[in-house]
Amino acid sequence: MNDPLKIILASDHAGFELKEVIKAYLERKSIEVLDIKTVFEEEDDYPPIIREACAKILEEEAMGIIFGGSGNGEAMAANKVRGIRCAVCYNEEVARLARAHNDANVMSLGGRVTNPELAKKLVDIFLGTAFEGGRHKRRVDDLEVEQ
Repeated sequence: MNDPLKIILASDHAGFELKEVIKAYLERKSIEVLDIKTVFEEEDDYPPIIREACAKILEEEAMGIIFGGSGNGEAMAANKVRGIRCAVCYNEEVARLARAHNDANVMSLGGRVTNPELAKKLVDIFLGTAFEGGRHKRRVDDLEVEQ
């Protein structure tokens, strides 16, 4: 696995439990982790948490893993931040393609829909897959064009 230097983690209340599992998993693999939200809050809202995480991801030139109930809202919030390319990863092929073809720098996982063992596999695939570049680079570059 080509581990990035640092992984930024963030979750709302719905993804908190899965985030804790993945945080421990990464730390056991000696991967440096920065957890944006270490305290469970039943009534928290994901947009400000995700914005904070994305700012840190860009500042640190790190990769990110964000968590919510389904992961969809969190991905939508993340993709509002220029420079973030977040993919909701729900199976192994999607996790691989998110990196290989889309150069995703953030993956989003749903704590209510992804079991911990699958989440670990998806994280390993996402972090271990390199961007293929080539024709995919042209497409990824076009994502940053002002509309």
